[in-house]
Amino acid sequence: MTASERQHRFRVILAFALVYVLWGSTYLAIRITDEHIPPAMMCGTRFLIAGPVMLGYCLLTGRRVLTRFSNLAKLALIGVLLLTGGNLVLAWAEVYVPSGLSALIIAITPLWFLIIDKWILRGDRISRAGLIGLALGAVGMVVLLWPQLRQGGGPQRYVLPYLILPLGSLSWAMGSVLSKHWDVGLDSFSGTAWQMIAAGILNMTIALALHDPAHTVWTTRGLGALLYLILGGSLVGFTSYIWLLEHVPTSKVSTYAYVNPMVAVFMGWLVLNERVDVYILAGSAIIVTSVALVTSAKVKSRVAQHSSGRDLPAVEGCD
Repeated sequence: MTASERQHRFRVILAFALVYVLWGSTYLAIRITDEHIPPAMMCGTRFLIAGPVMLGYCLLTGRRVLTRFSNLAKLALIGVLLLTGGNLVLAWAEVYVPSGLSALIIAITPLWFLIIDKWILRGDRISRAGLIGLALGAVGMVVLLWPQLRQGGGPQRYVLPYLILPLGSLSWAMGSVLSKHWDVGLDSFSGTAWQMIAAGILNMTIALALHDPAHTVWTTRGLGALLYLILGGSLVGFTSYIWLLEHVPTSKVSTYAYVNPMVAVFMGWLVLNERVDVYILAGSAIIVTSVALVTSAKVKSRVAQHSSGRDLPAVEGCD
């Protein structure tokens, strides 16, 4: 192995470690931030800082940052689906749902990709492995939610925060699919910067409408968690993810979809003493297996479609 190959291998390992750990731990950071800063206020502040910073980086590195208004509108819609429908919903749900359990529920995102490709985009026929993965994903969700479903009381108190998380992952999947199918004339970094700015504006508008500034407590703990989300989740973590997509097969990059939940569960247990019971262990095993089956099925479809010039979206998740 040459020195250049060793250096490249080190960069790949480092990038994977950053994506696994940073994105996996963002669920914990969101949970901590929720203790001090309302979800919309947190998401608005996070992306209104991270977006301009990334746009400035693109300018300094000579990347193209301007495009037609129609393309900016597409980027805005993608940003809203990803970072309002996805991240803001996650942040709201984590007010009530433990961070590790939230990550496990969000792990079904690859299943949404398969459903969108089949029934919305009219893609290839779902393989047997994909169908088994979809069925297992549904079973895993029932196992995870069983303690909440069998409790008494109103649905909003016990069930709604849990059930809204799959809708957030659906929004993330839709945004990811559109980002793959729409050509906006910009590279991933510039496009993501505009997505963050658009979502940040909407999230902050929601925060102002809900009078969140009056309910925000700027503590050292909350600010530290918010800074971690900006740097670790939105800038370093995303940059590492984009670099991996450019240098490593997508099938390998997509492994983060079932590594992140394990990191999130461990971090939640270690830092916040979140409970890990038999339902979480069993449900997580089932969901990770379903995601692995669906991911492998999607990779096979990708290979089959290569000659036709079409491509499936990369597997992504809320961070």
